[in-house]
Amino acid sequence: YTARQVKAALQKEELSFEDFAALLSPAAQPFLEQMARRAKTEREKHFGNNVLLFTPLYISNYCENQCVYCGFNCKNAITRCKLNAEEIEAEMQNIAKTGMREVLLLTGESRSVSGPEYIAEAVRIAKKYFSTIGLEVYPMNADEYAMLRECGADFVTVFQETYDLERYGEMHVAGAKRCFPYRVCAQERALMGGMRGVGFGVLLGLADFRKDMFAAGIHAALLQKKYPQGEIALSFPRLRPYKNHEETNPNDVHETQLLQMMLACRIFLPFASFTIST
Repeated sequence: YTARQVKAALQKEELSFEDFAALLSPAAQPFLEQMARRAKTEREKHFGNNVLLFTPLYISNYCENQCVYCGFNCKNAITRCKLNAEEIEAEMQNIAKTGMREVLLLTGESRSVSGPEYIAEAVRIAKKYFSTIGLEVYPMNADEYAMLRECGADFVTVFQETYDLERYGEMHVAGAKRCFPYRVCAQERALMGGMRGVGFGVLLGLADFRKDMFAAGIHAALLQKKYPQGEIALSFPRLRPYKNHEETNPNDVHETQLLQMMLACRIFLPFASFTIST
């Protein structure tokens, strides 16, 4: 892409897929100030100055996947824990006392230990304390998402990690997560199950971060077009040095590149909410 294509994209009211790619490209890096001003305008138009806080609550860290970059890797010798209903309620009571109104429930990816009904029970408890409940768990079927929605869940987030099929296979050595198509269609099944909204994300740096961000943005845009009632959210997790395979640690997603990914996505998907986490 060229500077000319970047300038042309910034002049458009609505971006094409090609314009989005231009804003993600190295050619756009000298235009971060212009991109930031445009992104700020879009954000104010759709969200004003609203920032919502939520807290994540892990209820189980058992996992059946062997993902080389993850601390929950089933081969890792870590302490595993699964909260029972009483412990979940105690945690939620303490969180609610802080005034927090949104909670995100997380588990490792283990259907055998943290089945859909276990997650549903946690959602029913959360409903007593929180106005908005998100889920970041293993991908499920549409009918299971419908059951969780009936219990009170609002949002489902699934990180694809990478859309690069070859890299995906290298990074996900064993477990249900190896099935790329089932994971990549999770957000659609959640919307089919009646969820209010869905979240997308790639682990920036796991593969070519520009191509992965492009794929995540297109994925979100296509589902928004097909399910206009669904709320769309994007997250921007970045791969940091990790224990299992030091030689694959990335060093190419720096602060300015992380910022560029966020600005390009805001301009391309002005209606999407962004989740910023540590």
